[in-house]
Amino acid sequence: MMKVRDIVAALGLVFMCATTLPAGAQAPAILPPPRPVPTTVTPAPNDIPAPIYILGPQDVIQVDALGRNDFSTKARIGADGTVQLPFLGAFPAADRSVVQLRDQIAEALQKGGFFAKPIIQVEVISFASRYVTVLGAVGSPGLIPVERPYRLSEILARVGGVRGDGADYVVLRSAKGPERTLQVKDLATGDETTDPYVQPGDKIFIPTAEIFYVKGQVKAPGSYPITANMTLVMALARGGGITDLGSDSHIKIVRKNVTITPKDLNIKIEPNDVIDVGEGFF
Repeated sequence: MMKVRDIVAALGLVFMCATTLPAGAQAPAILPPPRPVPTTVTPAPNDIPAPIYILGPQDVIQVDALGRNDFSTKARIGADGTVQLPFLGAFPAADRSVVQLRDQIAEALQKGGFFAKPIIQVEVISFASRYVTVLGAVGSPGLIPVERPYRLSEILARVGGVRGDGADYVVLRSAKGPERTLQVKDLATGDETTDPYVQPGDKIFIPTAEIFYVKGQVKAPGSYPITANMTLVMALARGGGITDLGSDSHIKIVRKNVTITPKDLNIKIEPNDVIDVGEGFF
């Protein structure tokens, strides 16, 4: 409980504030002291450092000097790595970050006596020098600019994903490392080993899926893509399962013009296998 002397001290403080206010004014609310603001923020463990884009040939940049209309241009970096700028002519731009190019332009303008302490702004309008190539069974194959770090799953999303006739794996070919084969279903995990970052110059290929055929006493006869380690029982399930008239003891597989009578439903399915489910005898 609050002691008497504390109550008296509080009332005295209120009285002093009230007596010093002009007529008609309201006493200000007594606010608690502000909470201390942390001076540093600890980044989350999964935070990725801000990427630095390095300019290259065919990139288009916009260069402006703050407050000067006579120094404003949009230009493409040439094959020689230079860009044409007002007053400066052909200026080296490739193999530099935007910040480095900005500072170098400002320094050149000041040393040349064109401007005193210019404030330069450089912006990338079109990213064209750094890209990955995506080919095969995807929605929109082509060249995809990579202006920041992209995971393989993000690149596939940008091209519309894998088509229905596409394989369940992706081939990633990089000039800086060995060729890798990655399962499409594993890309959703986001782990660096199964969903790696792509690098400029990488080639991504999604082949058309190899197929098998199923006919006879199945609920959905037709052709279907083969998935990794597909077995006969998996193939039958993909075809909707065996009908009431069919029998798993009357199955034949035609493989490369040779008829096989499987003894085990766990036999592995190969490309272009034709599975024929016969009727059971009652």
